[in-house]
Amino acid sequence: MGELIIIGVILALVIALISMGLVLVPQRRTMVIERLGRYHRTLEPGLNLIIPFVDNARAINILRFINNEPFITTERKIDMREIVLDFPRQAVITKDNVGVAIDGVLYYQIMDGQSAVYGTENLVLAIQTLAQTTLRSEIGKMELDAIFESREEINNSLQATMDEAGNKWGVKVNRVEIRDIDIPNEIREAMNKQMVAERSRRAMVREAEGYKEAEIQRAEGDKQAAILNAQGDRDAEIARAEGERQAAILTAEGEGRAIATIMNAIADRAEPQQAIHYLIAQRYISMLPDLAKQGDRVFVPMEGTALLGSVGGMRELFGAGAMTGLDAAAGRAAPSS
Repeated sequence: MGELIIIGVILALVIALISMGLVLVPQRRTMVIERLGRYHRTLEPGLNLIIPFVDNARAINILRFINNEPFITTERKIDMREIVLDFPRQAVITKDNVGVAIDGVLYYQIMDGQSAVYGTENLVLAIQTLAQTTLRSEIGKMELDAIFESREEINNSLQATMDEAGNKWGVKVNRVEIRDIDIPNEIREAMNKQMVAERSRRAMVREAEGYKEAEIQRAEGDKQAAILNAQGDRDAEIARAEGERQAAILTAEGEGRAIATIMNAIADRAEPQQAIHYLIAQRYISMLPDLAKQGDRVFVPMEGTALLGSVGGMRELFGAGAMTGLDAAAGRAAPSS
């Protein structure tokens, strides 16, 4: 009976030791195990076995904030997920001596549990302090206007600096963002006035450019119109000259036919010069009614009496009946005006 009791006690102790040595690590968590005070191994997610009283989990100090109040917690299971660190608002002096308050947020992730435990006494406090000092350094190199224009550059510079330091702590800094920049009221008012003045200047420049473009377009239109008018006048003059040339040609052809008809009519009974004088006289006689309309008195030049004498001479030569036929032939041959 005594042996059974001893065996049962031993079995109970063994079961108790085994149960104490079983450690369940959740997914995306890890534990750093020390054996007799020295680093032994890092437990992976799942069920792990350690030696009780010999192996111990090394705790890590984490700074957390609840209602903007900081407090430090001690945790044995290290969280490997991405963690958001909203470090408090801090006052920073810019290069042009303007005091601003900057609020930022940092996203980091523990990649190596051993380095996170042994690299620094308080991991989150170290990350926060480094982020604040780096931010002060970067902002101190810039003027106020450049800060608003270079947020992305500031974020990239912070991330590069934090990532370089985080390698020693087993931490990967994924993103650093400047969430808010608070400036004094007088500086904000001055910036608003500057913005209004800049927008007014842009409006005046655009108005001037629009007026300039309109004047250019108007001048171009006047130029094109002048060119088209000149081309139209030139074409009209060419057409008028062409018409006068054609009229002169037709008139000359008509007079030539009239002369040929009269020459055929008189045959050998008169000189060709007399036929030409007869045609000129006829033209002169046809113009007399128009001359009479221009005034109360009509002066007939001496050449006109000579031409009328030519008509009379032709009538005496051929007789009244022959001249009537000759006049009709000349009228048919003459061009219409």
